[in-house]
Amino acid sequence: MGAGGPRRGAGPPDGGWGWAVLGACFVVTGFAYGFPKAVSVFFRALMRDFGAGYSDTAWVSSIMLAMLYGTGPVSSILVTRFGCRPVMLVGGLLASAGMVLASFATRLLELYLTAGVLTGLGLALNFQPSLIMLGLYFERRRPLANGLAAAGSPVFLSALSPLGQQLLERFGWRGGFLLLGGLLLHCCACGAVMRPPPGPGPRPRRDSADDAPGEAEAQRAGLRLREAPPGGRPRRRLLDVAVCADRAFGVYAVTKFLMALGLFVPAILLVNYAKDAGVPDADAAFLLSIVGFVDIVARPACGALAGLARLRPRVAYLFSLALMANGLTDLSSARARSYGALVAFCVAFGLSYGMVGALQFEVLMAAVGSHRFPSALGLVLLVEAVAVLIGPPSAGRLVDALKNYEIIFYLAGSEVALAGVFMAVATNCCPRRSRDTRPGQGAEGGASDTEDAEAEGDSEALPTAAEPPGSLEAREVPTPGARPAEPEVEAEPGPDPKSV
Repeated sequence: MGAGGPRRGAGPPDGGWGWAVLGACFVVTGFAYGFPKAVSVFFRALMRDFGAGYSDTAWVSSIMLAMLYGTGPVSSILVTRFGCRPVMLVGGLLASAGMVLASFATRLLELYLTAGVLTGLGLALNFQPSLIMLGLYFERRRPLANGLAAAGSPVFLSALSPLGQQLLERFGWRGGFLLLGGLLLHCCACGAVMRPPPGPGPRPRRDSADDAPGEAEAQRAGLRLREAPPGGRPRRRLLDVAVCADRAFGVYAVTKFLMALGLFVPAILLVNYAKDAGVPDADAAFLLSIVGFVDIVARPACGALAGLARLRPRVAYLFSLALMANGLTDLSSARARSYGALVAFCVAFGLSYGMVGALQFEVLMAAVGSHRFPSALGLVLLVEAVAVLIGPPSAGRLVDALKNYEIIFYLAGSEVALAGVFMAVATNCCPRRSRDTRPGQGAEGGASDTEDAEAEGDSEALPTAAEPPGSLEAREVPTPGARPAEPEVEAEPGPDPKSV
């Protein structure tokens, strides 16, 4: 059942058990992005019971999102040390325990620590490892796989909000939190699915009995090892901060920071903006549903489009095009006041927003390669956390001060469009990774980038991404501290049995 068909040599299986991993990643992504927003349906009940204002209560979701983004490096370190599956199992337990404990809270501070910190940390420990494992199972179909996994966000948001409302009406917010905590235990089931992909061949056995604990798990997760010192054993990089020196990573990090400043602002202010324009409450709330429905279709469709042979080497330009389209949509709709114009804005915004969501992690994988993706993802999420904490709160303060939504749409659209322009110009000016590597290496993080990740339980340091395909089986890896083997041609031939 795990093999699921023939394997394509030394590369990722691109199917088989990978489809189960994709389904688990779909669920985890849905919980990670949809759950903090779906909790907002309980805010009115929390305000009434605790006698707090909306801004104080909204910190529950804000802390949850801050933990999801800000603990990226922590998740990278844990994945490197223990592997994807154990981290996800612990993360599912933490996410569930946070909501269960929150159902017994008597103060807002207790909600911040339980539903905010514990649940947010648990979701973070599920989200990042699932993306890492998805990259190990898919290479040729990786853009499509990323698009399908990203579709979990709008699907779960559309499902969790009505579910939360029903739980609130039947069981109150305490019973709702308790049941949602049980629902989050599905993250543990998703973590159990994340078994290491099959290796390219029989796994070599170690001759030494004092190997570093957790080393095999780190290698199965696609994590790179440092070269072994003379006479010593290889040391693992818990967080490869050297990826920050990569120009492709720097371009992507700056792009994500500019993007996160304005990408989420229109969706947050859309309902209030429509109400301010005289749209009835029910119709204003339906605008977000339109964005969600278009988003559900756009993400897998864009993933399939990015997987085409002609477009995949240019996925960075496709990502910049999606950002520019999203920014121009905000700019052109800043003066939209009629309901028809707002519906048109929601369709265009949902389409471009879905394209951004489907491509963002594919671009990062193609830029840094699978072996450095865990560390790169953790650092990028930390950068994005800073931008998320700056952008939407600042937009809310400007609305309160100016009583004008137009300038917010202009500002957010300019930031997102600038991110797209920067991505396109910097990608064109900076040399592509394929120019800096040997001939025969994939240009967009292909088989050579992931080859070291698929060698399940390899006994020595994994080959670098610059080695051509097949180098893992072809080369002979010496034991650390051992004398190098003499060339075979220099060995003295034995006596010929026929001549005796």
